[in-house]
Amino acid sequence: MIPLRDDNPTSHFPVITLAIIALNVLAFLVWEPTIGNHGPLEQETYFFCHAVIPYEVIHHTSLGYGGPQAEGAIEQGQLVQPGEAGAFQRYLRDKCGHKSWLLSIFEAMFLHAGWLHIGGNMLFLWVFGNNVEDKLRPLPYLLFYLASGIVATAVQIAIVHTDTNAVLPNLGASGAIAGVLGAWFVLQFFNGVLAISRSVNAGGGVAVWAHVGGFLFGLLIAALFLPKERFGARPPPRRPDPRGRGWLGRWRGVRPGRSPEDPRGFGREGSWDYGGGPPPRPDLSS
Repeated sequence: MIPLRDDNPTSHFPVITLAIIALNVLAFLVWEPTIGNHGPLEQETYFFCHAVIPYEVIHHTSLGYGGPQAEGAIEQGQLVQPGEAGAFQRYLRDKCGHKSWLLSIFEAMFLHAGWLHIGGNMLFLWVFGNNVEDKLRPLPYLLFYLASGIVATAVQIAIVHTDTNAVLPNLGASGAIAGVLGAWFVLQFFNGVLAISRSVNAGGGVAVWAHVGGFLFGLLIAALFLPKERFGARPPPRRPDPRGRGWLGRWRGVRPGRSPEDPRGFGREGSWDYGGGPPPRPDLSS
């Protein structure tokens, strides 16, 4: 099962969440070699030129311009056949140019490796991001989202940065979205209700530690900085019932609406909607 929506209403339109989703979809359809006759080599080259590569972040250089040390990392990572590391390095230097390792950290947050990858990420961002944006407000939410992606990347590189993993591209919005999920979890904890309408069965991913790092960062930031007085002691209001079950209260003889004098919403004491007066009492004479 996958999450379809949560049960928490918002008071502001999620402009940043929708903008991030739009940018991800636009990058996937227009910027990446997704639509059209693109072979596997072209797609893999694109990811080497734009995604995060741990070796490049650690050494502040690109594989193409890293010299003999980068060539040795390519050889050790077994990206190509033995003896072809130099040729592959020249290929990257020709195709990627002077790739910025710093810019790649941000570029990778908007790249995805396939339809399922971007579809799952954008679904989770849509379901949970609007509530976090509603609490943080747009600009702080945007900074929080980007910071979650950076922290997730740092955790992934710190834990998995040797052998083949050191020279493999890392991409996707999963780390940043994991931070949003962590913040959403904190919101539900303070609200006192875990309101999600579908159970979640999350599968495994490639950058496991990016997910873990982003989620823990979201937990920490939300717990420290979200204004808890906004949550109060009462649970959040429920969404209006789209199936129109307001008739149920009238059928049971309950007048809708409440007032300080009538907190339970029964109107006149003992009055019913189908004619007024007290409800009929059972005949106990027999």
